[in-house]
Amino acid sequence: MSLLSSKTKTPAQTVIQEVCRIKKGETVLIIANPETNLIAQDLYLAAQEVEAKPTLMFQPKKTILDMAEKAVVGAIKTEPDVIFSISANKLGKDADAIANPYVMDNETYDNTFDYLLTGKKCIRAVWTPGLTQDMFNRTVQIDYELLSKRCKSICALYEDAMNVHVTAPGGTDVLVPVNGRMALVDDGDFSKPGSGGNIPSGEVFISPQLPGVGESKGINGTIVFDGSMTFSSGDAMLKTPITVRLNDGFVTDISGGEEAKRLLKDITAAEKEALLMESSGRLEKGQGEVYSRNARNIGELGIGLNPAANITGNMLEDEKAFRTCHFAIGQNYDGDAPALIHFDGIVREPTITINYRDGHSYTLMESGNLKLD
Repeated sequence: MSLLSSKTKTPAQTVIQEVCRIKKGETVLIIANPETNLIAQDLYLAAQEVEAKPTLMFQPKKTILDMAEKAVVGAIKTEPDVIFSISANKLGKDADAIANPYVMDNETYDNTFDYLLTGKKCIRAVWTPGLTQDMFNRTVQIDYELLSKRCKSICALYEDAMNVHVTAPGGTDVLVPVNGRMALVDDGDFSKPGSGGNIPSGEVFISPQLPGVGESKGINGTIVFDGSMTFSSGDAMLKTPITVRLNDGFVTDISGGEEAKRLLKDITAAEKEALLMESSGRLEKGQGEVYSRNARNIGELGIGLNPAANITGNMLEDEKAFRTCHFAIGQNYDGDAPALIHFDGIVREPTITINYRDGHSYTLMESGNLKLD
């Protein structure tokens, strides 16, 4: 089946039939909030149309620091074939797994969802933090074959890369070490066990190399977020740019207006909460300091690739928008920098140059324009 969505399908049918390719008899768990009930019900009915076995359950809206309801975690533990987290904000953390992490192949997982998806690779998954009906209608029916091609091309360019230099008119000038890191994709193909991502889809992202690993001193320089930003309570368009200075892998200074103060307050809260969780036994001994330190880590450099996405103040869509990149403060995607937060921020019109050990370089994006051969 072609991944080029037919306009004769509804967005929900496109997700069920083309993005996840759900088959007859497969079990499908849909977790939603009251705010996302219409989208969740559309997905439920679309799953029934292909004779799958969907289950729909609701929980209250969760923030990034909230715990998922125990009944939700219990449902995830049943290991359905496909899980949809149709969240107004976040799915919520897994209290039991944080206190007693899963361990597999020397990797630790503090959430059952992540363990089943990336550890055991026994489920497929879609998560949609902040999805709205308007966004769902506008951004789902895109050319997935073209998106996949672009994602593969960018991943190939990251192979054997030493670092990535990102500059932007707003003042961003940062060097991101990526030696040994593998680029990950959100390409809208969630048809195999172990695959998953966002709806809307459309990004390639990579975790910066941590300081002290090999020759890496960690990420250094300045990031100026001038689009939108994630905060503990949700996403927002930025009225005033937020300037974040980085030294040897960690955020050392945050400046700007009221939104910069808000970001610093949220990061500080995550640092303190991690230490409190260890003291109360909700984190293993020694992990409180790790989680606290990584609240100032840069966990992601992502590139937006969905042509239907715009910067709207909703990060789920914003980070997929063309002519942008984004960085995340907090937890990374490689599992070696756990934190309680993952705050994405948008940088407009970036120039992104990949540098290699042999001295040559490749400009992947120039002033927001994607440069793929």
